[in-house]
Amino acid sequence: MSGPHDLFARYTFGYPERAAAELRAVLPAHVVSEVDWSSLRREPGSVVDPELRETESDLLFTAQLRTGHPLLLYVLLEHQSSVDRWMALRMLRYVVRQVERWRQEHPEGERLPLIIPLVMYHGPDGSWTAPRQVEELFDLPEGEEPRERWRALVPRFEYLLDDLTAGREEALSARAGPPLARLAWLILRYGRTGELARKLPDWVGLFAQVQAGPEGIEHLVIVIRYLLWIGDETVREAARRVLHSVLDGQRAEELMRSYGEQLIEQGLQQGLARGREEGLQQGLIRGRAEGVLRILTARGVHVDEEAQQRILTCTDMAALDLWFDRALNATSLSDVFVDRSQ
Repeated sequence: MSGPHDLFARYTFGYPERAAAELRAVLPAHVVSEVDWSSLRREPGSVVDPELRETESDLLFTAQLRTGHPLLLYVLLEHQSSVDRWMALRMLRYVVRQVERWRQEHPEGERLPLIIPLVMYHGPDGSWTAPRQVEELFDLPEGEEPRERWRALVPRFEYLLDDLTAGREEALSARAGPPLARLAWLILRYGRTGELARKLPDWVGLFAQVQAGPEGIEHLVIVIRYLLWIGDETVREAARRVLHSVLDGQRAEELMRSYGEQLIEQGLQQGLARGREEGLQQGLIRGRAEGVLRILTARGVHVDEEAQQRILTCTDMAALDLWFDRALNATSLSDVFVDRSQ
């Protein structure tokens, strides 16, 4: 089941405009200058192992170079609790899966597309320390033979890394990109530290820029929901003060009540009750179904009786997760239920 980090990261960087900001900040300068950024598109679907859903989320984008050459950009959003020494091997496996899928879809192709892998990390335990080159994972013989000769015999692969935990606040704030992307970098950077509540008031200007955008309230809802989901009471109080700085008092309190303590408390109590009455898994499924309906209602999407029953009687958590993600941006029921495989 998708967790708060997963949902917030995918919502923020799943859109080409904000994904481009992340990619421009990390890709080598010669790549940034060669990409036709107007061609950046997100590809549907995922090939990451299902059991990894709690620790990461992946995004795949296609683009073209200014020469017309195709390019795939594979972004892994890593938010697990500890640095994974084997990330280079995992990323190699994911990239191989991408090119295998590409070969199935392009049986006549004679060359593989260029894929650039990127890991964005915001774990709580300090900077990323794992090897970024897969050849560093091999136990090469020691002796008179130069190690480089042995290294030539093992696979060579390297991923790019955006280690938000190593970034300074000033540097993250100065990155080019939409206000929501810049605010997300900061929140992800400090969200799993004890500094978040103290930092939030310093970002009132960014919150105001987010609110002033064409989808400002929707973006604020996503940010506040994430903060209240991951934060303690001090974070909640700091978030409330920030909201009062960028919205009128009544609107700020409505947003806090709608997407804050009340939903969290209700979710905890309902989850505990259903866990006792129906079993933990059934409670989780029911809670996710009700979450889909709450989001659609908040977005003003009419849900008829048939659709409501379809959601509430669904027992497939993967389907509910998919509907939950789609509901975040849905303007009609067809946006939730559309079959994009056709």
